[in-house]
Amino acid sequence: MNKDLQIIKDVIEASKHISSEDEDRIIRALKKASSALEILEFKLERTNKVKRTTAILLEETIEELEQKRAAIEKTNEALNTSLQDLKMAQTQLIQAEKMASLGELTAGIAHEIQNPLNFVNNFSEVSKELLEEMLEELKNGDTEEVEAIASDVIANLEKILHHGQRADGIVKGMLQHSRKDSGEKEDTDINTLVDEYLRLAYHGLRAKDKSFNAKLITNLDDSIESLQVVPQDLGRVLLNLITNAFHACTEKQKALSELDAEKFHPTVEVSTKKEKDGIKIGVKDNGNGVPQNIKDKIFQPFFTTKPTGQGTGLGLSLSYDIVKAIGGNLTLETKNKEGSIFTIQIPLNQ
Repeated sequence: MNKDLQIIKDVIEASKHISSEDEDRIIRALKKASSALEILEFKLERTNKVKRTTAILLEETIEELEQKRAAIEKTNEALNTSLQDLKMAQTQLIQAEKMASLGELTAGIAHEIQNPLNFVNNFSEVSKELLEEMLEELKNGDTEEVEAIASDVIANLEKILHHGQRADGIVKGMLQHSRKDSGEKEDTDINTLVDEYLRLAYHGLRAKDKSFNAKLITNLDDSIESLQVVPQDLGRVLLNLITNAFHACTEKQKALSELDAEKFHPTVEVSTKKEKDGIKIGVKDNGNGVPQNIKDKIFQPFFTTKPTGQGTGLGLSLSYDIVKAIGGNLTLETKNKEGSIFTIQIPLNQ
């Protein structure tokens, strides 16, 4: 019993003025009070133990959280570093993709200007021989022959000028699509752009592989007027889609048996069509098509079906982003063993 309660009990028991009945009642009450106090003391002690344990656990938890916070900060630093590295790698890959496109353009342009240059060289050589012959005739005093030779030289010089201007036009017209992007929209003849890049892609592949050959089909809508676009960007999209179409045809031909390969004619068709709210550009091939299980991944960055080292996986992704940036859309329709059609839709009001 509690010490103070015990004193009260002793005093009550010693008192002669309290009846035995009241004394019993008081003692019972004191015993209950004592028991309640003991329970309270036990609970208080247990509460204090819980407090001490909680304090210890709280300190440990705070220390653990501090360690986790430090680890998270360290992880964030590592992630930021990795992110910067990834951005740098992506920039390098995008540049590599652009350089690959530039390589295709350069090879195509070289082929386009080769013919007029051949004419210039040939007519220059012939004109030199004619002038040497004219000098001989001047010495002989044959003026009629001199006049005839002079007429031939003038005709040759006119042809040299014509083909020189043709080469100059090709260089100016095509290099503007491969120079550093200005990012500015220009009035662009879409049909001319499509036709140019079809030939550039074809001759670019021919320059790298003389055995490569394909049938080219153009189906261009003459009602299409000039459109305000960034020609370098749209040209890059066209070059990528057309080059991919040629590769699809070539891969199908390589997979066929010798007999079937002789019957198969790789074909790429480009088309333009004017619609109510814009224009549509189609690039169609008769390759094997895109498997349905990867069709939804085809525009994802870094996704490629080409062997390692033969593609960055950014061509279609960049093309998709370029078309989306002008408010357009790039879609794919494909059939197994029959081929694919990539369609660029460009709104008139971008």
